[in-house]
Amino acid sequence: MSTIPKLLSIAGSDPSGGAGAQADIKTFAAFGCYGMAAITALTAQNTRGVIAAWPVAADIVAAQIVAVMTDIRPDAIKIGMIATPDIAAAVASALGASPRNVVLDPVLIPTQGVSLAAAGLERALLVNLLPLARLVTPNIFEAAALTETPQARGVDGMTAQARLLIEAGAKAVLVKGGHLAGAPVDVLVCDGETRLFHGRRIDTRHTHGTGCALSAAIAAELGKGAALVDAIATAKVWLEGALEAAEALRLGEGRGPPDHFFTYRS
Repeated sequence: MSTIPKLLSIAGSDPSGGAGAQADIKTFAAFGCYGMAAITALTAQNTRGVIAAWPVAADIVAAQIVAVMTDIRPDAIKIGMIATPDIAAAVASALGASPRNVVLDPVLIPTQGVSLAAAGLERALLVNLLPLARLVTPNIFEAAALTETPQARGVDGMTAQARLLIEAGAKAVLVKGGHLAGAPVDVLVCDGETRLFHGRRIDTRHTHGTGCALSAAIAAELGKGAALVDAIATAKVWLEGALEAAEALRLGEGRGPPDHFFTYRS
């Protein structure tokens, strides 16, 4: 019986390695976990942005997940880019009623490039995947899209949107405020309580895939048995370190990725 924590990423493929399933697997490895991936979409992207995206057929996505779930049962699952409503329904069906430690990162709007979401995806995520997730991690743009409310401008708005997602069926919601001005703050709403996670603004252009990395790091910690608040806190500290170290990688001409393995180079 394997003792290494086993993590499954359900996400799109980023050929440049900075985001999506490739970034998730790097993050899992950085946290000492065994990473697996079911690919939901192929993309053409790099540090300059997303050029194009092609969803994988829903039945093929489901077959990948079933193949893993029936052989190497994951200790935690990170769900990223879903692309279409059909894929959302297929993922929910393949995972079953009670998957363990699901972190849903609702990838809807890339910082640069073409959309990664088909029409109707927001509703499909709410209906099919929100109830399965132990934690949902939208940024302020995604939280606004999922709740059909104006973009939050601060903690109060982020908290209100998190509560709306709880009412929609989420167990816990972490709204990420990294795109707001000033020192970054994330808002967690869980079990009727609100908790703020304050961070440091890292002066770097290497932010490609930071949302993927954070949610994957949280999933890794949950898979290792950490409590939710501790998993989030650990993941945020790690991500700050990865962002600080990213400049040394010298990758790409645009928004390069964080250094997922910075702890091994120090």
